[in-house]
Amino acid sequence: MRKNILVVDDRNELLHLMRRVLEDEEYQVSILQEGRNAFEKVKSTLPDLLILDLKLGDISGQDILKDLKSDSVTADVPVIVYTAAVFEADEVAHLIEGSPQEYRNVRLLKKPFELDALLDEVENMIGNSEH
Repeated sequence: MRKNILVVDDRNELLHLMRRVLEDEEYQVSILQEGRNAFEKVKSTLPDLLILDLKLGDISGQDILKDLKSDSVTADVPVIVYTAAVFEADEVAHLIEGSPQEYRNVRLLKKPFELDALLDEVENMIGNSEH
């Protein structure tokens, strides 16, 4: 069965690039261009993995991450967060280090990153039974 991935980013071109790359690897991919609906979407669909930009135009990706990890329904959904912003990256790194159990299934990628690095992280976190 194909693994379901939800990608949340406010930049359309990056959303579609990630979708294409992940679908080429046989993942089923949904995209969301607005962060404000991300928590509800994750809660209603429970994807196998969420890939989340920390710098969204309408809401903080860090706030979404905190909401997901504090909700019993969504706490176990693995998350890859990414950002080019050093401050946000450091804050999330501190969250992960400060609450390793709560954030055990969260990985941080700093932009720019190679797509192969993203694919490796996806494979490490959820694998794909189609491979």
